[in-house]
Amino acid sequence: MNDPLAVIAELPGVPEAVQEAREAVDRLYRHPVLRRRSPEVSAESALRGARASAAIEGVDVPLEELRRGEVTDPVVQGALRASTEIGRLTSLWRSAPPQVLARLHAVAAVGLTDDPGRPRSTPTDADPLGLGPAPGPEETAARLSMLTRLLTGDTKAPALVLAAIVHAELVTLRPFGVADGLVARAAARFTLVERGLDPKSLCAVEVGHAELGDAYPEALRSYQTGTPAGLAGWIRHCADAVVLGVRETTAICEALSR
Repeated sequence: MNDPLAVIAELPGVPEAVQEAREAVDRLYRHPVLRRRSPEVSAESALRGARASAAIEGVDVPLEELRRGEVTDPVVQGALRASTEIGRLTSLWRSAPPQVLARLHAVAAVGLTDDPGRPRSTPTDADPLGLGPAPGPEETAARLSMLTRLLTGDTKAPALVLAAIVHAELVTLRPFGVADGLVARAAARFTLVERGLDPKSLCAVEVGHAELGDAYPEALRSYQTGTPAGLAGWIRHCADAVVLGVRETTAICEALSR
């Protein structure tokens, strides 16, 4: 059976990066605080991840204001709503990706569009990360169908590789024309959870992407080249984001232990 993700997983530097991320997550899961307080850690990770995802979209707010419920910006609220869907929608992610994406967008894009949850049927000039023009509606629909086949099919590739492809495709395609980054990063976390790398959704991977700064859009632009080097560079970037996300969650655990 053809397994394109397995081929991507063997590109230069990818196995080592994936292994480093896997080991970081495994170390996190051995933290003693998680024996009794993993739901608290997961909730705090989701909060910090949503804040970071909104910051990548250009809306950076203080964590304490977010914690106190003082932030009404629709991008931030959309990121928060998307993060709360993980527990409800993860079980459907492998069997019904289009429906999950529509639901994610429906909650993430409230106040940003009059038609949340519906893929665009016209070109879009949305480009918050400076990636260049988005593909047209026909190409976008075709690539979303291909992405659905990857998600619903079998692959021997690690969860991180699949999550990286999901993330990059959704950001690149901009299938909704607004709030696509919020949806992409939430879908990537869904994939890490559903495919078993981070089943308790502890890793604040969005924080990792935000901390990497300009390297995030640069890695996405490399992905868009479609070259082996570009694909490998993007997946290595995603592995780095996981490692940084683990560092953030470890800090949460340490704070709770005190």
